[in-house]
Amino acid sequence: MTTEAAPTATPTPAPVATDVELNWYKTVYQGDNVPQFTLRSFLMGSLLGSFMALSNLYVGLKTGWGLGVAITACILSYALYSGLSKLAPAVFGRNLTILENNAMASTASSAGSSTGGTMVSAIAAMLIVSGHHIPWPALVAWTFFLAVLGTVMAIPMKRQMINIEQLKFPSGTAAAETLRSLYSEGDEGKKKGRALFVSMSIGALVTWLRDAHAVAANGILATLTRFSVIPSNIAVPGLTIAGLPAARWTVSFEGSLILVAAGALMGLRTTITMVIASLVNYAVLAPWIRELGGITGDVKFRTIVQWSLWPGAAIMVSSGLLSFGLQWRTVLRAFSGLGDVFKPRAKRGSKAGSGVFREGEVQDDIDPLARIEVPPSWFVGGMLFATVGLVITGWFAFGINPLLGVIAVALSFVLSIVACRATGETDTTPVGAMGKITQLTYGVLAPSNVTANLMTASITAGAAGSAADLLTDLKSGYLLGANPRKQFLAQLSGTVVGTAVVVPAFYKLVPDASVLGSDRFPAPSAQVWKGVAQLLANGVHSLHYTARWGILAGLVIGLALPLLERAFPKHKQYLPSAMGLGLAMVIPAFNSISMFLGALIAWAYAKAKPSAADTYVIPVASGLIAGESLLGVAVALMAASGILQ
Repeated sequence: MTTEAAPTATPTPAPVATDVELNWYKTVYQGDNVPQFTLRSFLMGSLLGSFMALSNLYVGLKTGWGLGVAITACILSYALYSGLSKLAPAVFGRNLTILENNAMASTASSAGSSTGGTMVSAIAAMLIVSGHHIPWPALVAWTFFLAVLGTVMAIPMKRQMINIEQLKFPSGTAAAETLRSLYSEGDEGKKKGRALFVSMSIGALVTWLRDAHAVAANGILATLTRFSVIPSNIAVPGLTIAGLPAARWTVSFEGSLILVAAGALMGLRTTITMVIASLVNYAVLAPWIRELGGITGDVKFRTIVQWSLWPGAAIMVSSGLLSFGLQWRTVLRAFSGLGDVFKPRAKRGSKAGSGVFREGEVQDDIDPLARIEVPPSWFVGGMLFATVGLVITGWFAFGINPLLGVIAVALSFVLSIVACRATGETDTTPVGAMGKITQLTYGVLAPSNVTANLMTASITAGAAGSAADLLTDLKSGYLLGANPRKQFLAQLSGTVVGTAVVVPAFYKLVPDASVLGSDRFPAPSAQVWKGVAQLLANGVHSLHYTARWGILAGLVIGLALPLLERAFPKHKQYLPSAMGLGLAMVIPAFNSISMFLGALIAWAYAKAKPSAADTYVIPVASGLIAGESLLGVAVALMAASGILQ
C-alpha cells in the first residue's frame, strides 16, 4: 500500500518528506546515536563476506542457485564477536551494536552476492563457449564496475520504494527481525550461534572425509586422509536403468550435505517438483532419447545434459518471461514511479511555485532526511564511473561496440527498476528473466555475436541482482533506524572485497572449461546462458530433432504453469514449480534427490517441533552450507595449487 503526503489546495511538486518519512525519522531513526559503519564492522563484514563469497561461488557452480548472505552473516557475526569481546575485551571492545551488525551485514552481503552471480552465469558461459579464461585484469574490471553499477542504481529507487511505498522486501524484514531477536534475547542468539557453528563443523568434516585425498594423498596430511571414506556418489546396489547401473544416469545419492541443507531452505513444493522431474528426465527420457540418437557417447551427466539442457532452458526462460509479463501491474508501477524519484522537492506546506530547492540548498528543518539519504549526485557520479568503466572494458576486452555497451547500461537501469520492485513485493529477483530479455534484444542488435550477447546480458543480470540486494539490506536498516547513507557506503565497500576474493577463486576453482558441466560443477546457469546465446546465433535448425521437440515441449510447459498458477491461485501449492522443473533437467539427479531429502527433513521437523524449527532450521542449514562449501573451496584451491603435496 502506498502512503502519500496530504494534498495541498494547489498542486505543488512532490514534497521533500512525506508524513510517513517524518514519522519514521522521529520515532524509528537512531543512526546518529548508535555506531554503525565503523572500522570493526567493515573488517568483520569483509571477513564474513569473503567466506560467503567463496561459499556462494561454490554453490552457484554446483546448482546455479544463489544463497542469502545477510542472515547467516548476522548470526555468525553476533556469535563470533560476542565471544571475542568476552575473551579479549581490551582488544575487541564491547560486542557490535545492532546497527554495526546491520552495516556489517551490508558489507558481507555485497561481497558475498553482488560479485559472484555473473561469475557462475555469463562468465562461466563465456569460458564454455570460448574454451579459455578471460584475462584477469579484464575480469577484475568487469566484475567491479558491474557491482558498482548495480549498487548505485538502487539510489533513486530507495526513497520511493522503501520510504514512500513501504514495499515489504521480505528477506530484508527477516534479517531485521533476526537481529532484533539476537539483541533482545541473549539465549535465543546463543542458541542460533551454537547451532550454526556446530553445523559448520559437521559440514566441514563431511567435506574433508570426502575430498581430502585430492590434496594430500602423498603429502604432509597423508595420515589424516586415510579417513577419507565418504564417496562422492553412493550408488544404489543392484539398481539399473536401460541395462546400465543407475549411477551412470546420475540416479544415486551424493556424499554431501550441502544440497540437503539447501533443500531445507527451499521448501517441499520446489524440491518435490525437482525430484520427480529429475527421475523422469534421467530414468525415462534420457534412455529413450539415447535410442533415438539425441544423446551420444558414454552415458554420464555431461553427455545427457547436452540434450536435456534444451527443454530445461526452454521451461525456465519461457516461464520466467511470462511470469514477468503477468506482473504487468508491478511493471507499470515501476515505470510510473520512475518520474517521482527525480521530481524536484518542495518545502512541506509551501505555496505553489515556492519552496523548491536544489540539492545543497535543502535545510534539515525542511527535509531532515536530506542529510542521511544518499544524495542524487552520488547516483550521477556513480553511474558515469561504472558506465565508462564497463563500456571501455567491454570494447577492449570483448569487442563490444561502445554504443551497444551504453544501450546495455540504459536497458539495465530500466529492467533493474522492475526487478527491484518484484523483489520488494515478492522476495524473488527475476535476474534470469532480466538477462534473457537483454539476450533476446542483442540477438537482434548484434546477431551471431555470442560474446556480445552474453556480456551485455551479464550487465543487466548483475546490475539487477546488486540493486535488489542493496534495497533488501536498506529495508533492514530502515526497520532498525539506520543511516541509509552509511549503509550505502558499507555496501559499496563490499564490492571491492567481493571482487578481490571472487575473481582469483574462480580461476582456481575452474582451471579450464572441462570442469564446467562435469559432475563436480554442473554449472546449470552457465549452461542455460550458453544455450540461449548459441541458439540465437546458430538457429534452431542446428539442433538434433529430439532437442527441437524438447524445446517446443519446454516452451509449452513453461507457458502453461504460470497461467495455471494464475487461474487457480488457491491450488498453487499443488502445481509443479516451473523453475524447479527446468532446473532439475540441467543438474544431476543426485542433486535433486539431496534437495528433496533436505526439504522433507525440515518439513517433518517443523511439523513435530514448530518452535524449535523456527530457531534452528535456518542456522543449521546455513551452517552446513557454509562449512561444507568453504572447506570444499579450500580443498579445491589446495589441489589446484599443489601446496600440500
